[in-house]
Amino acid sequence: MNLRYMNLKTVMPCLLASVAIPLSAPAQVASAGYGGDGQTSLPSESGRYTLNHAEIGVYADYFRLAPANSTANYVGTGGRLAFSVKPNLAIEGEMNYDFARNYTTTSTITNGTTTTTTFVTSSVRPMTGLFGPKLQFGTSGPFRIFATGKLGFVDFSVSNPNHVTGMQFSNAVNGIGGSGTHLAFYPGGGFEGFFGALGLRMEVGDEIYLNNGAYSNLRVTVGPTFRF
Repeated sequence: MNLRYMNLKTVMPCLLASVAIPLSAPAQVASAGYGGDGQTSLPSESGRYTLNHAEIGVYADYFRLAPANSTANYVGTGGRLAFSVKPNLAIEGEMNYDFARNYTTTSTITNGTTTTTTFVTSSVRPMTGLFGPKLQFGTSGPFRIFATGKLGFVDFSVSNPNHVTGMQFSNAVNGIGGSGTHLAFYPGGGFEGFFGALGLRMEVGDEIYLNNGAYSNLRVTVGPTFRF
C-alpha cells in the first residue's frame, strides 16, 4: 500500500508537467510573434497599417474655371503622392495640368477717321500644385472615405500669338487678367475603393484662388491609385 502511494506521488507530477508544457508552447509562440520582449502589437492594430504606408496615383481632371461672371470648362491630367503619418492621417502633394482653351479677344483702334477692329485668338493653360493633410476613414477595409484641405498655387499661362495686351485679355476672361501665379486653397473630399493594393479614387472640391478677390472653382478628379 505504501509502495502504491509512493508511485502515485511520483507519477502525478510527471503527468501534470506533460500536459502543462504543450499548453504553454502556443502562448510563448504568440508572445514572440507580437513582441514577447515587452513590445506588444495586437493583430487588429497591425492590420490598420497593412497597405496603408503610402499611396501614389494618377487622375483625369475637370476644372470649371469661374472668375467674375464668366465660366470655362477645362480638362487635364495629374498625379499625387501621399505618405501616412498615422492610419487615419496622411500628408499628400499633387500637381495637375489642364489643356489649353482658346479665347477670342477684340481690339478696336481709331486712327483719325479710320477705325480698325481686330479679332485675336489667345490660349489659357491652368496648372495647379497643392499640398496638405488628408483625413481618411476605413483604413483597414476595401472602401474608405476621406477629407482634405490643401494649400498651393494655380498658374495661368497665356499664349498671345498676335501680341494681345493684358487689358484685352482680361476683357475676355475677367478674374485672370493675363498670365500669372496665384495663391490657391482647396477643401475637398471623396472615396476610394480597393481590390488589394490597386484601387479607384474619386474626389470633388473647390479650388479657390486669390486675385484681387477670391474666386471659387469646381474641381473633380478620378483615376487609379496604388497603396502599399
